Amino acid sequence: MLLPPKLTLTVLTLGVMLSVPDLIPAFKDYHVIDWTSFAKVVEFQPRIKSENPIEEEQQRLKPDTSVEKAEIRPLIDPSNALEPFFASLYSTERKDPGAITRILHYGDSPTTADLITADVRFLFQKDFGDAGHGFALVGKPWAWYGHRGLEIKSSGWKIEPANTAEIKDGLYGLGAVSFRGSAASQSRIILKDTTHSAVEVSFLSQPDGGTFRLLADGTELGVVDTASPVVTPSFQTFNLPSGVRELQLSNVTGKIRLYGFRFSKAVPGVEYNSLGVNGAYISILARMVDEQHWADQLQHHRPNLVIINYGTNESVYTQFVDTAFERELLRTIARVRKAVPQAAILIMSPMDRGQKGSDGEITTVPALSRLVAIEQRVAAEKGCAFFNTFEAMGGPGTMGRWYHAEPRLVGADFIHPMPGGAKIVGNLLYKSLQQGYRAHKLRIAKEKFATIKVLSSSPAN
Repeated sequence: MLLPPKLTLTVLTLGVMLSVPDLIPAFKDYHVIDWTSFAKVVEFQPRIKSENPIEEEQQRLKPDTSVEKAEIRPLIDPSNALEPFFASLYSTERKDPGAITRILHYGDSPTTADLITADVRFLFQKDFGDAGHGFALVGKPWAWYGHRGLEIKSSGWKIEPANTAEIKDGLYGLGAVSFRGSAASQSRIILKDTTHSAVEVSFLSQPDGGTFRLLADGTELGVVDTASPVVTPSFQTFNLPSGVRELQLSNVTGKIRLYGFRFSKAVPGVEYNSLGVNGAYISILARMVDEQHWADQLQHHRPNLVIINYGTNESVYTQFVDTAFERELLRTIARVRKAVPQAAILIMSPMDRGQKGSDGEITTVPALSRLVAIEQRVAAEKGCAFFNTFEAMGGPGTMGRWYHAEPRLVGADFIHPMPGGAKIVGNLLYKSLQQGYRAHKLRIAKEKFATIKVLSSSPAN
């Protein structure tokens, strides 16, 4: 029986579209259907009845990698680059007045959904205290953008991530995304945690700048004028009434350019800032953001630790990995160190990135191991700490194992982790940082003991 012409054309077109990722290499990461699985469907054999079906099914549904049982991979830090960070963390743990440890985590697409970073934030704040959620963009540059604990809604903005911006002036704020607004621009932030004591709005002061208004649960907190004779990054802090659940920001007059909100609490604790840009690669910090503008942002936020977590998107561009990646990483490290010399720097390697071969096997992209080796070497040469995410999560072929795990730990692109996979990576990073921190405290204890021993054995005693 022949199908109607239009329906036939539709079916054929759909078939071609679904087959494109298998036929054109440039689209290999956009698989929708795994054609190799069709044969398995046709050859389906009923499962042999088990004597212990419940136990067998429970075992089948366990992920291949357990958060609790995962082996801790030590940080590589021969020059003790993380000592300033650990010292701050020690003060925070003691609950010294004003002891807030601030972490900036720069990354690519998983970070845009607060994956990995949300899990690390939770663990730090559970153990050391909650100093607030930290930075979040004014709106959603991408449909999946989000921060755990915040609901973000926005409309009317001209949104420009640094890597796709029309205006290439480098003035993109801490999070490397700029929001240009006019009369209809507005944002709403709904807070799950109602114990924040303050919110800071970051924006660009500029000639002919307009004004914006901020409301908290419908009550006006203030109107801010962004006009200035010079172009400069600016920050306005508002105290939040107790129990606030919703903030509303709207453009009042003229044109404005905003960056983000920063939520804080006036108590000792950790503030973990998730700063991801979709499609980001190392050059976004090395070249696309203006050096002085970004330095102003870093200096204002006073981080104790800056995490540089790139490499996933670069790993499929062999020539870039072999000729440009090291140069751009060095440039980024130099920028951070010049802006905030007191901050520790941690280079965090990318996760595994998988690719499916003609035989259906999911393997690691060839250049990834070389990229990770470059990061480790540069970190050692420049006195930065290094965390090998790739090896910590299992090394070559991990995304293949994660894809076949039940529940699945990575998406069909073999790049983006599912929440379960992100939790594993977040826990691995945190456990390694905790291990380094415990070693730091042990050194302090030994030094104190040695001092006491010397004093007690002196002739005066």
